[in-house]
Amino acid sequence: MNAQRAASAEEVGKALRTEAARIEARLDACLRAGACPAGLLDAMRYSLFAGGKRVRPVLCVLSARVPVPPDPDLADAVLTFACALECIHTYSLIHDDLPAMDDDDFRRGKPSCHKQFGEAAAILAGDALLTEAFALAAGCAGPALPAGRVLRAVAATAKAAGPAGMVGGQFLDMLYTGAANPRLGQAAGARAVQGGILPGRAAAGTRSGQSGAAPRFAQPASVRAGQNGDGPGLEDLAAMQAMKTGAMLRLPCEVGAVLAGASPETAGALARYGTALGAAFQITDDILDIAGDAALLGKPVGSDGAARKCTYPALLGLQKSRESAEQHAETAVTALDGLEGESAALLRGLAAYVVNRVS
Repeated sequence: MNAQRAASAEEVGKALRTEAARIEARLDACLRAGACPAGLLDAMRYSLFAGGKRVRPVLCVLSARVPVPPDPDLADAVLTFACALECIHTYSLIHDDLPAMDDDDFRRGKPSCHKQFGEAAAILAGDALLTEAFALAAGCAGPALPAGRVLRAVAATAKAAGPAGMVGGQFLDMLYTGAANPRLGQAAGARAVQGGILPGRAAAGTRSGQSGAAPRFAQPASVRAGQNGDGPGLEDLAAMQAMKTGAMLRLPCEVGAVLAGASPETAGALARYGTALGAAFQITDDILDIAGDAALLGKPVGSDGAARKCTYPALLGLQKSRESAEQHAETAVTALDGLEGESAALLRGLAAYVVNRVS
């Protein structure tokens, strides 16, 4: 592939399938190597091998190849670290589907983990995948991959997956939609701003004059959608999505660069790419929940609207949401200016692939 060229949709699709097969083989080997009660392992495997494009681990693998093609031993260690990221992603899906969260009965065309195995087993399967992920990641250190790089990558992973990233984003998503127990809103109250999660926004209690009131429990849908400036608006939505989804799409690009020993310039370019790609990905998810095909998505459409979630289509409409997703995809491609080679071309093509996907 020529420098600066973006791979075609066909090339990206082929690369995703090829890399996904390698990732799934390694995931299978990693889970077989551990000691785990059979029933718990069944629940873990059920969700981990339920399908999916493996976008996050593929991003990690491709990003590690951008600086220079890694030697086989380094590439092997990066593959295992990439699998750890997929374990974290799968744990988040299991927990998101729980009745206390998004309350989804289906995931990728199959019953959700809690519908198949029960809530207790699903919670524990998610917990097990999360902790196993860090065991896999930490175990990547060795002669081919210096422990210092692994430590930096593990620290970045913990930050992206934790309260400053995915978990914090899920909390805000629930706070904005009414899906959470009222105690969640009471616990948030004025402390949401004090914690620095959403700088520049007034706390719920301050806006409404009700101490500790969450913004969504007493407000009509139009207010929650931010149409009059009182509820969550575009700035809040962007911040929430950057934490919930964006952090775990930026992370693979970031840690791929770290594990490969990329220069600060290359690492920065890949991180900017991942940030923009994450925004494009989540906006497209919001669009598919309205305009997608349930058979292709593997779950009913319209669940975001039914739950009165704060989404881009709810605030902007479908057309402007599509334009926003495309703009973020263009920003992602621009971030890679100057980076050459097959992997960079695939990453450019992946940005277009993300906004044009149907599932």
